[in-house]
Amino acid sequence: MLGGPSANPFAPFNNQTDWELAKWAKLRGPSSTSFTELMGVTGLCEKLGTSYKNANELNKKIDSLPTRRPKFKRKKVKHAGEEVKFFSRDIIDCIKELYGRHDFVPHLKFKPERHYADADQTIRIYGDMHTGRWWWKIQKAVESRIPGATILPVIISSDKTQVTSFGGKSVYPVYVTIGNIPKDIQRKPSTHAQALLAYLPVSTLDQIDSATSRRRAVPNLFHFCMCYILGPLEQAGKTGVMMKSGDGSTRRCHPILAVFAGDHPEQCLVACTKINECPKGITPPNSLGENEPCDLHDAGDIIDVLGAFDPDEQPEEYNLFCKSAGIKPVVQPFWKSLPYTHIYQALTPDVLHQLHQGVVKHLVGWLVEEFGSAELDARCRTMPPNHNIRHFSKGISKLKRASGNEHAAIGKTLLGLIAGLPLSNGHSPKKLLCATRAILEFLYLAQLPSHNDETLQDLDDALATFHANKSIFIDLGIREDFNLPKLHSLQHYVSSIKLFGTTDNYNTEYSERLHIDLAKDAYAATNHKDELVQMTTWLERKEKIAQFDTIVGWRLLGRPPPLSKPPPRIHRAHIQMTREPVAQVSLDKVVSNYGAKDFSNALATFLAHHENPDASCQALQSIASRVKFNFDNVCVFHKIKLWTQDPQGCAEIEDTLDVIHARCMTTTRTGRKLPARFDTALIKISSGPGEDNYCGVEGYHIGQHTITLNLYGQKHLAYVKWFSPFAHSPEPLHGLHKVSRPLPSALRKSAVVEVSRIHQSIHLFPCFGGPWRSNWNPDTVLESCDMYLVNSFQNRQSYLTVY
Repeated sequence: MLGGPSANPFAPFNNQTDWELAKWAKLRGPSSTSFTELMGVTGLCEKLGTSYKNANELNKKIDSLPTRRPKFKRKKVKHAGEEVKFFSRDIIDCIKELYGRHDFVPHLKFKPERHYADADQTIRIYGDMHTGRWWWKIQKAVESRIPGATILPVIISSDKTQVTSFGGKSVYPVYVTIGNIPKDIQRKPSTHAQALLAYLPVSTLDQIDSATSRRRAVPNLFHFCMCYILGPLEQAGKTGVMMKSGDGSTRRCHPILAVFAGDHPEQCLVACTKINECPKGITPPNSLGENEPCDLHDAGDIIDVLGAFDPDEQPEEYNLFCKSAGIKPVVQPFWKSLPYTHIYQALTPDVLHQLHQGVVKHLVGWLVEEFGSAELDARCRTMPPNHNIRHFSKGISKLKRASGNEHAAIGKTLLGLIAGLPLSNGHSPKKLLCATRAILEFLYLAQLPSHNDETLQDLDDALATFHANKSIFIDLGIREDFNLPKLHSLQHYVSSIKLFGTTDNYNTEYSERLHIDLAKDAYAATNHKDELVQMTTWLERKEKIAQFDTIVGWRLLGRPPPLSKPPPRIHRAHIQMTREPVAQVSLDKVVSNYGAKDFSNALATFLAHHENPDASCQALQSIASRVKFNFDNVCVFHKIKLWTQDPQGCAEIEDTLDVIHARCMTTTRTGRKLPARFDTALIKISSGPGEDNYCGVEGYHIGQHTITLNLYGQKHLAYVKWFSPFAHSPEPLHGLHKVSRPLPSALRKSAVVEVSRIHQSIHLFPCFGGPWRSNWNPDTVLESCDMYLVNSFQNRQSYLTVY
């Protein structure tokens, strides 16, 4: 009950202080021993009025709090002579809790939808899972048997992870969520839209002497446990389960396994295939490098094979039949009896491990082998700074165990690092540049939060371009073949996006992030003895705290918050400046410290145009020559923050922060000198196709941002030095635009523009014109070089704009 106005909204806690201290202790506080010592401070409990005096009393009070999520249960399994245990929850109860969340009601999707980009409904759009074809297909199949069904697409993800830096201690969490919850809610850990379903056993069954027997026993143990965990989905998927959503409506819901997200070893384990094979299709291992269609395994045929023999009575024949079907001899795959589930469709693209940690990692290794680590690392160290670009001060070739984020950062500069470098044995660099760009194109397209038939065709075209040019790596002696399962997996991206929506519906980065809260932090909170018992208890208490915090909010309102459709996302102002300037700078220092040599003329021209917007260029020059300044100092800012909306117009995507620096050399309080930094920016100079949309460079110009100022407390202005205009089309060799700046810099054109005209920061690759130059460094390269390539891969905004 929420309680009336006179009721204590924090009950069973005495008051607000009592409750907030308990919440802090469990979510942010110290260990139980430290908390007990804190509460033992003389007179502290009495002064705070707490209802507990130590950690044990607090735990008992939290254990008494209401919760809708089921408790973990321990199950022991005797497998291959070893007794192992795992902890799991009832999956139906977990799904009921997710489906019944009051705060999810305005966002839940109860039926599939078709979205189109045009009025004629010929170009289909794919976004959240309910826009994909799988939901439509399953809805029709279930409705044909039992009308009035509500489909709950179940998304399972699992991945073994280490919880210690040393010693190799691992846990094996399994997570569950439902596709009815939009992806922008699923990806935020704070929403608790994904539930920890189980901790699987991590035993490697070392007591089995035979390596072959051990390799067969481990996947059988996995599937046995998953059968127990997902078994309730069989009957619930067929006949449905009555579930109540947060608004009180009751529907007959059919929870059906739609997606199983995992890395390549996990997908092979689920599909019962070997690690060097495609887990989804029938392409043989020696043909994975070909750009040929990969037909999916027929799940029905495989189930028939598995049911044809008794493995205990006919083990040899059973093994032979499994081998002929292209699977491992798993006695009881967990997906065998799940209704409407095609497990080979359910294995979805994995951008993190297949692209960042797979294809991009391979590509970097191939390029280092061809060009040498010294040259690439030197070029990497010379790259000018940019807010969106990670600066690898020691290069990229010697990174140890590079993470997915590091490979993503490397991909942003990879094309610029190799542009202009000659190949060995006189080979033309065209095919290598085309193959590299194609992989980067595929990487960026695969991560779009919204797809349509045209972008999916672009995705297929990028993959075809790579395969058409990949032979250069064989010609250079770097590769003998391309039979890499992760490279082959790229062929399944388009079909999966059409079935289940965009890749951010089933991104394994979400489960990697959940490992921190639900595995690593949970293990750190234990005494490392019989840790799974303590971890599950610790997690249940955290969940109760989070749910009770919501109840307290309702009690303070006197009712649950009203249910309504969520308002449209409020976007931030495009430009955000600090309230106060960094300093007031004299006009003389503007020229000497900031290099704004033509500042006075540029400012006079801006003011003349502002007062006479329709005047001709000749008239403006005449008016500007007569402008007299009645000030000697200007207010200077060293940083501009830009909040950029999603370039595809996806309302659920949060605005992206971009920062442009324009500062002279400064000295910190500790005496350290910071070099001058003047970033480059993409500036809107006229109306064009790019005025309201991200569709090309027409109407934009690149300028080096030198100084940001404010006159009379009105508009913020920027003094910029122009680069050459964009050409009509990018360079054909590598597909990047080329711009130049005259040397010496005295010849450069400059202007004062309104800060509101700055579209985003832009990163430039210096054209080295040969080997790396030792006198170039990231602080001075923008002044030392005269030709640049525009980096269209610095982020999604630049990729969709600068082409």
